[in-house]
Amino acid sequence: MHELETLLRTQLSSGLKRKSLTTCSRWATSCRVMGPPFPGPWTFEHHPWTREMHDCTEELVVGQKAAQMGFTEWALNIAFYHIDVRGESVLYILPASTPDASDFSSGRFDPALELSPHLQNLFSNVKNVGHKRAGSASLYIRGSRSKSQLRSIPAPIIIFDEVDVMDQANIVLAFERSSGQLEHQHLMLSTPTIANKGINKYYKDSSQDHYMFRCPLCSKLTELIFPDCLEITAEEVSDPKIRKSFIKCKDCGGRLEHEAKTSFLSKGQWVSKHTDRLSRGFHVNQLYSTTVRPYELASLYLASSTNPAAEQEFYNSKLGIPHEVAGARVTDAQFEKCISTHKKQDVSPPDSLITMGVDVGTWLHYEITQYITNRKGVDIHDMSRARVITEGKVLNFEELDGLMRQYRVRFCVVDANPEKRKAIEFAKRFYGHVRLCFYGNSSNGKQIHVHDEDQHTITVDRTSWMDVALGRYRENQIALPMDVSLEYRDHIKAPVRVYRIDSTGNPVASYDSSDDDHFGHARTYNEIALSLAASISRTQNITTGI
Repeated sequence: MHELETLLRTQLSSGLKRKSLTTCSRWATSCRVMGPPFPGPWTFEHHPWTREMHDCTEELVVGQKAAQMGFTEWALNIAFYHIDVRGESVLYILPASTPDASDFSSGRFDPALELSPHLQNLFSNVKNVGHKRAGSASLYIRGSRSKSQLRSIPAPIIIFDEVDVMDQANIVLAFERSSGQLEHQHLMLSTPTIANKGINKYYKDSSQDHYMFRCPLCSKLTELIFPDCLEITAEEVSDPKIRKSFIKCKDCGGRLEHEAKTSFLSKGQWVSKHTDRLSRGFHVNQLYSTTVRPYELASLYLASSTNPAAEQEFYNSKLGIPHEVAGARVTDAQFEKCISTHKKQDVSPPDSLITMGVDVGTWLHYEITQYITNRKGVDIHDMSRARVITEGKVLNFEELDGLMRQYRVRFCVVDANPEKRKAIEFAKRFYGHVRLCFYGNSSNGKQIHVHDEDQHTITVDRTSWMDVALGRYRENQIALPMDVSLEYRDHIKAPVRVYRIDSTGNPVASYDSSDDDHFGHARTYNEIALSLAASISRTQNITTGI
């Protein structure tokens, strides 16, 4: 047969095949080939809950998930289906361009093509990490932190993978990339972190579907939830009896064999908590997993009782639900205990060390504090008790000048972004008494990396300094004015210390927030200012500015 005729026959056959694949689930079983742990043609045997997700048509589909539950492969199938069958471009958004986009390209996209002949024939240009071409349609892979990259790509299908680690402000910008399309769909998937942030915020506004199945023992429609459905057979992780832990029905208490999951879960169904929502939301935990055995879940749960990182990992990655470790944020009781008898603007004693911290946004939120030494030691922060003189917000940097002079501020630390030019001008007016602060990775612990004097900038470790600043409320080492604002209270309580396990298996802590936390950062900058103020001469006068 002539080569041209063979090519025409192949293209005709491929075209007819695509026309017959009217749903994404059919496309997946017909065109996708997988590698380990379940090599061969795509099947829903080990992830039956994803079948209905493949064919969901709502404009916004949300997946709040435990780790390794097939959600990313679902998202990939959605992308491939729309590119192949519908000829539509797809924008796939990850937290960052590097390393997330490159890792996704080499770890997810390339293997999918290598294993699936149909996909190999579909894509004609795959060398570009961020742009894969398939005829007139394209797969764009972008990071959430670059506004310019998100602005330049119109696409009817947008997939947000690992929402909780993304730049949340840019998610709304990305939504606009499909606003000019007659039909569009957005997929959002992620393991959650804390309540009302990231994926959990979108999931709570959705239908909130849970995967239900008929118990093979009592025939009741049920679901697998923790702790009702996990029988833990040991009290210590080191106890060999923990390997006998098992899954059970929450209604009849009967043991559900791990090896039988592919059978009794195969006919499961999604049940919506809300039937009047515009978006569809799905949630599933690792109790359903056919690869994670019950004793593994039991082991991590027991480990979580003494390890906050393991606790966060268990609830977020294993159960797929938001969680706060005890003591992760300032409580109402801790805040109330710090309210004193003085009022705002009451400076006493008048010659004490006074500093200011400023967080920059639409408003400039500031905190002005005096520090009084009340303990012995070598660390100025441990030796001093903070007394907040006043807090508030102004619209422009020029208004900060008056505050610097009125309260004779020894040192001020201000957020370096997003108004760096205005912040530098402010620093020049009070040369040597103002620093612009970057949160970064160049410093460890409470180290302050001071840049060139003319740059007026410093870099600090965000988590370490927020620990110091907010720790004063837990230790009752800060006195607040009795007329402190409600906004200040809410902002101080907003930051939550979240623990994660990094790529090397080590616990890493950081602060997340689901609400405004500007005063929380102003408080942090103010604590940094204390270190810098203590290092300069008390005889310097900045009341006139420079």
